[in-house]
Amino acid sequence: MSASSNHRHLEETIDLLRELVAFETVSATSNLELIDFAANYLKNAGATVNIWKSPDGKRANCLATFASETGETKNKGIVLSGHSDVVPVEGQEWSSNPYALKERNARLYGRGTCDMKGFIAAVMAMAKEFAQKPLKRPVHIALTYDEETGCFGGQQLVKDLDRENIRPSVCIVGEPTEMKVIEGHKGCYEYTTRFKGLASHGSLTHQGVNAIEYAALYIARLMNIREELKNTTPEGAPFTPPYTTLQIGKINGGVSRNTIAGDCTVEWEMRPVKTVDAVHVKSSINAYVETELLPAMRERSPEASIQLETIAEVVGLLPTIHSEAREICKALTGKEETGVVSFGTEAGLYQEFGMSTVVCGPGSIEQAHKPDEYIEILELNHCLNMLEKLVDHLRH
Repeated sequence: MSASSNHRHLEETIDLLRELVAFETVSATSNLELIDFAANYLKNAGATVNIWKSPDGKRANCLATFASETGETKNKGIVLSGHSDVVPVEGQEWSSNPYALKERNARLYGRGTCDMKGFIAAVMAMAKEFAQKPLKRPVHIALTYDEETGCFGGQQLVKDLDRENIRPSVCIVGEPTEMKVIEGHKGCYEYTTRFKGLASHGSLTHQGVNAIEYAALYIARLMNIREELKNTTPEGAPFTPPYTTLQIGKINGGVSRNTIAGDCTVEWEMRPVKTVDAVHVKSSINAYVETELLPAMRERSPEASIQLETIAEVVGLLPTIHSEAREICKALTGKEETGVVSFGTEAGLYQEFGMSTVVCGPGSIEQAHKPDEYIEILELNHCLNMLEKLVDHLRH
């Protein structure tokens, strides 16, 4: 079968994608309806299904397992992983309903088509193949929640796998890479820092503690640290840019121009090339807070505070010399070249858990998060071809 011909499971994949897109699984909202739909479909296809809910019970992960021909379900399996959540559409101008799949010019439009319900649909369409063929090792389909807001579902999934003593050895994360084999990306660490000062009339600067001004000093120190990080770039780092990045995403504080601000919030993130950079950033900024900022604030207001909230600390995916996942995906896709990307995924979590992990999936990241998000039908064909070759690989 040529890469460009329609795969026999393409029509089913498109039908499944239409169902998946219709579930408005925006991050931090419930994905339970989608998980129930997928779990029932996979169970009917022959999988053993586990549903593990989030601590608040409003979201869930799904792990569907297809046993090997010897009945093995826990060890040496291959995980096909995708997140079920999507980013919001508010403020975006769409030419069609983002939650109703629309086909135009060999493209399928809708929120999540590319990131990453297209991959999930293709994997689900191949479920009966995994169930009916004699496999030398088990296959797991993992669907997670809240990847877009901090990989919270992925963090829970590895804990649940550990608790159940399920030890897969390979993981393919189907984020959109145009079916290129990706073996590395930076980490993603997200924080919110809250400043509590002392509100006062704008003319009484000697009495108040301006939370915005201390937040500005905090940001300035972060910017100095950011410049330092450029000098610690590992030799041969494959990323663009090659060094750890840090940026301020949002500032919120104050009530009016003539009032000394009593509160301010700073939202920021860093994307470390190596974990030691993240440790350096946190220790440096915390030392600055404890030795300089807080003492100055508390001279006027003993109740003044600076609190750092960790939103998410998701480790990066590190290229390794020996990688079973890389070699498998190169064989399945027929592509010898591998690469790295700048965006983050759940892959580092699975690698840290002990799985050989790569990122490889249909669609382009250029279409993700945008209005009129789409995936090309040809990309779904390529993905189905890879999955069919995976079935053959697992038979032998």
